[in-house]
Amino acid sequence: MSGTAFDLVILGGGSGGYAAALRAAQLGLSVALIEKDKLGGTCLHRGCIPTKALLHAAEVADSARESEQFGVRATLEGIDIEKVNAYRDGVVSRLYKGLQGLVSSRDVTFVQGTGRLTSPTTVEVDGTTYTASKGVVLATGSYSRSLPGLEIGGRVVTSDEALNLDWIPEKVIVLGGGVIGVEFASVWRSFGCEVTIVEALPRLVPNEEEACSKALDRAFRKRGITSKLGARFAGVTQSDTGVVVTLEDGSTLEANLLLVAVGRGPHASGMGFEEAGVAMDRGFVLTDERLSTNVPGVFAVGDIVPGLQLAHRGFAQGIFVAEEIAGLSPNPIVESGIPRVTYCEPEIASVGLTEAQAAEKYGADQVQSYEYNLGGNGKSQILGTAGFVKLVREKDGPVVGVHMVGSRVGELIGEGQLVVNWEAFPDDVAALLHAHPTQNEAFGEAFLALAGKPLHSHA
Repeated sequence: MSGTAFDLVILGGGSGGYAAALRAAQLGLSVALIEKDKLGGTCLHRGCIPTKALLHAAEVADSARESEQFGVRATLEGIDIEKVNAYRDGVVSRLYKGLQGLVSSRDVTFVQGTGRLTSPTTVEVDGTTYTASKGVVLATGSYSRSLPGLEIGGRVVTSDEALNLDWIPEKVIVLGGGVIGVEFASVWRSFGCEVTIVEALPRLVPNEEEACSKALDRAFRKRGITSKLGARFAGVTQSDTGVVVTLEDGSTLEANLLLVAVGRGPHASGMGFEEAGVAMDRGFVLTDERLSTNVPGVFAVGDIVPGLQLAHRGFAQGIFVAEEIAGLSPNPIVESGIPRVTYCEPEIASVGLTEAQAAEKYGADQVQSYEYNLGGNGKSQILGTAGFVKLVREKDGPVVGVHMVGSRVGELIGEGQLVVNWEAFPDDVAALLHAHPTQNEAFGEAFLALAGKPLHSHA
């Protein structure tokens, strides 16, 4: 094909876009991947990777601070934020270089520039038109939302600006108790900050199992993090040294910084989607289960598609679309089967339906659940973490939800994903061996109990 004609043109080089590019090239399609910023998108440069690097630095700080309880005499002299940021940037840089090399090795044509959809088969970048013979994939990602009338600037920041802070505030107010809010709250508390979370809904991480929300609230209180739940934001004023936040009940909070963490919005306007006839709703691009828009040959993946805003969801959707365009007819991705992890301390990991969702789907009398406390797990005792593994099943049927709280439980969700997506029964998993001593044993113990044969627990 010519220099501007390809089988597939992808607009956006984040998790969804680059995954589609790599898989399509692997399947023999010619691919143009267009990105206005850096390859890797939000996840690599302003999201998943840098925030988790900060969370690991926070874990190291906590380990030093709490070392004496393990018989290790260590002291925490302080946090050198410049070195923390250098460590974070080093992780991002190495992954970025690796991704650049990977894309180049697959013969993907990477186009740096701002793209605009000009027809169902063409994308324009800085005056050059790229034509797709088999499909266009929209993968333009998301941005940090704010609230109406709440301007970002100065000491009012989103996660984008918070990641680049070269100082550690003494007091922080976090507006929003969802995933982003609790992760930053966890980091800052470990760095010695006084943290207050303001959440309009009645509980933290409101999209998770209610038992997980309650456990996180208890753990945060124990860590000294204040949560004002059911509290609605009214306004903020700021000076050179701090902010004053006013709530709807008239109360005020003072801090050095306000983090606005009220979610992420779809980055899908001003790029010609609507003009090309692509159906949209509240800024999101609408697709069917095969990720096809209403315009034939135009697909969409990732955060611009309604649903979970997770990098691995976008990644999986990118692979799906590449295989769909190549004619492989892959199985649709089931949204409830996508694993979710909140990387605060303690972590929350889940997949499938909550107990409330299962009750709504099957009827309350047709749902069973079991909660195994990590207090009975040897490795959790060694780590000094509290929490649980909660299983939700259809009565006399498969397990439909796995929900966990505790240090490092995010590493256990892979098995949970297999259980839920393969519709395993408790007896199926109870028969499997779980290595001792691991936290993974807690998973096995929970299934033993749900199968009616508890070993280290009371059913």
